[in-house]
Amino acid sequence: MQTLIQVVCSERKSLRDVIAHDEKLWKYNFYVEAKQKPGRSPGWAKIHSVNPNVRGAINISWQSRVKILTCRVITKGTGKPAIIIGDFMKYLLARFSRSIESIIIVPR
Repeated sequence: MQTLIQVVCSERKSLRDVIAHDEKLWKYNFYVEAKQKPGRSPGWAKIHSVNPNVRGAINISWQSRVKILTCRVITKGTGKPAIIIGDFMKYLLARFSRSIESIIIVPR
């Protein structure tokens, strides 16, 4: 299953880059599996949950012109996206609530 999350931000700096280099990411049970080198457009990052019972990955990209963080939550097999999405929303709102204008979640 794939779920799309769009986060509209008020700041110009790349939220994807901030997440990929966030030292507190592990406190919210996530780690960065891979990321593209900074400065290259379009940038991307892939994060996973530290919890082995939470299956799936979140692919993150940043569109600087429109200040939107696009996150594709990918789960395979019987993996349900609710837990990883809930953990990610908790992380975003705890760390970046001042710069978030809206969050749109689209199940596919």
